[in-house]
Amino acid sequence: MSRATLLINGRRVYNDKLVKSEVLIVDGKIKEIGEHVHEPGDAEKIDLNNNLITPGLIDVHVHLREPGYTNKETIATGSKAAAHGGFTTIAAMANLNPTCDTPEKFKEQVSRNEKAGLVKILQYSPVTVDRAGKQPVNVADQYQAGARLFSDDGAGIQDAGVVYQAMQQLAKVNAPLCDHAQDNQFAQNGVINDGAAIAKKLSLPGMPAISETAQIARNLVIAQATGAHYHVCHVSTKESIDLIRYAKQQGINVTCEVTPHHLLLADADIKEDDAEFKMNPPLRRRIDQQACLVGLLDGTIDCIATDHAPHTDAEKQQGFLNSPNGIVGSETAFALLYTHFVKTGIFTLTQLIDWMTVKPQAVFNLENTGLLKVGDPADIAVFDIDHQDIIRPEQFFSKGHNTPFVGDQVYGMTKKTFVDGKLVYTED
Repeated sequence: MSRATLLINGRRVYNDKLVKSEVLIVDGKIKEIGEHVHEPGDAEKIDLNNNLITPGLIDVHVHLREPGYTNKETIATGSKAAAHGGFTTIAAMANLNPTCDTPEKFKEQVSRNEKAGLVKILQYSPVTVDRAGKQPVNVADQYQAGARLFSDDGAGIQDAGVVYQAMQQLAKVNAPLCDHAQDNQFAQNGVINDGAAIAKKLSLPGMPAISETAQIARNLVIAQATGAHYHVCHVSTKESIDLIRYAKQQGINVTCEVTPHHLLLADADIKEDDAEFKMNPPLRRRIDQQACLVGLLDGTIDCIATDHAPHTDAEKQQGFLNSPNGIVGSETAFALLYTHFVKTGIFTLTQLIDWMTVKPQAVFNLENTGLLKVGDPADIAVFDIDHQDIIRPEQFFSKGHNTPFVGDQVYGMTKKTFVDGKLVYTED
């Protein structure tokens, strides 16, 4: 027997305008969408109260921490956080203990994700065995086991020969190497951007921009030689973006992402030794922040990804030198970006939705993700863009509260999230 749900009294973006919309969902797929749709007699009606309907957001960079670090996050809490932020598909990084570097371990991890996850979870395979950067995994075997994304995120691969071998394998199966670009010889254990003013004021060791840019330059050359798809995670410097722009012009198969925090903040926003502002790559100069905006707007940067990285409160209260890197982002990304960039006229709403849905789907050739079209899976997010709210960590579903945006007033908080037509989050 068919299962029907009718979403009424919503608005969606159509031809860059907000239009009244209803959505008919039958058996988990979008059957009809328009100002007025056919109403089956047995459909469950859900009133959206004039809120914004978008495709379910897609985040290609999150950390779920399970197994190995469940004091920070679990698959259940991380996927609930994603749903709370309007994300219906997330891609989970492989920095786990143990990591899923064999087909057997990979399949076990996928099974964990499916059992505990509230949203669709794509699992990354590591690029190297145990993420140690010494020996590539057997890509063909991992691909056969279902892996479509590969990353050692959290650590840059220092050995160029290992990257070359991995990219040769990845090119054969047309899978991307998603890279945390960091040359440790330049990074030298820096914990903050190596900018004269802030690092000196706080007496903290700096991480220079070249630690990112130099490794991107190396890997672009390897990608050109192998024909592999090279994806740069959380790009953060003007020089890196300039390199990627040039590489795209030369026909190199490179894509990249930017995080909300690198769009919204710079190192000048760090006023004290507060590790809520500690992430890797670190917050850079204003000129780098501006370059991220320009790169996104001109198409050099392909999509937005949160790098959701939960830690315990105790861990993040130890200052820059002793606290781990990262902030949470799943539950705040859309609202922060909508408030600071759409409401101010820097982005259009269409652009923001594209960078968080259409573009990540296209970059990674993602299947089984819906884009609010008839016949698509009914992966749908509903946001309140008319009323202001406050970011409160006590309302997070994530175990992590580590964010510098606590107390920010925002528009665009999530009201409802549907995955394959199933209501997985509602404010009520």
